[in-house]
Amino acid sequence: MKQDLYAIYSIWLREMLRFFRLKSRLFGSIASPFFFLAFLGIGFGNGASMPGIPSGVGYVSFLTPGIIGMTLLFSATFAGLSVLWDREFGFLKEIMVAPVSRIAIVLGRTAGGLTTGILQAVIILVSGILLGMTMPSLAGFLLSLVFMILIAATFIGLGLAFASKMEDMSGFSLIMNFLIFPLFFLSGALFPLDRFPAAIKALAYFNPLTYGVDGLRYSLIGTSALSPVADFGILGVSCVAMLFLGAYLFETTEVR
Repeated sequence: MKQDLYAIYSIWLREMLRFFRLKSRLFGSIASPFFFLAFLGIGFGNGASMPGIPSGVGYVSFLTPGIIGMTLLFSATFAGLSVLWDREFGFLKEIMVAPVSRIAIVLGRTAGGLTTGILQAVIILVSGILLGMTMPSLAGFLLSLVFMILIAATFIGLGLAFASKMEDMSGFSLIMNFLIFPLFFLSGALFPLDRFPAAIKALAYFNPLTYGVDGLRYSLIGTSALSPVADFGILGVSCVAMLFLGAYLFETTEVR
């Protein structure tokens, strides 16, 4: 048990050090969502008249939770990419033969991905406030952290699941991009769900990020298209399912 806890901490610390040392990754992971937020927010200006956005809610306030969801979605994929990177350079083989459980390895990577994802999300939240988003209450901010954790954990599990069965980093990046962008655009991050055609809206309800973004909007600006309880419940179930899938596939993977 003590060895597993030390392994979780060591892997988490390694992920944190690698994140802060790779300046290009740190800048890129924040710059892209920031430019989405700034240019779309400025371009659409006051979107209160946009159908589906409640009266009195500016487009920047509406958009910021969606861009936070985008940040967490993109950040979570690095958890899977780091597995392939470590496999490529032999580090994964070293920790797999260490006297610790594979669940501890999964938890360490998940903890590292969660921490870096939440840090990036908070930076985007602060950026949104500086660009004109309504300041959330303390209770709303704390509730938003819960939704951020659930979103990040869900897609970290998905990334680990794919990485456990792949060996090529280029192939992994292509497949994840093929999945990420539809998930992002179908989540209602940029526009209200009510503006989607009926068929597209039906697909959006199968997307876990939809419930995460909606829960973030409820937490941060007090408005949501769905029930906050449903958002939390469905996203929580998705989170548990994805983490179990990622952990199971990681435990059964073979490292050569």
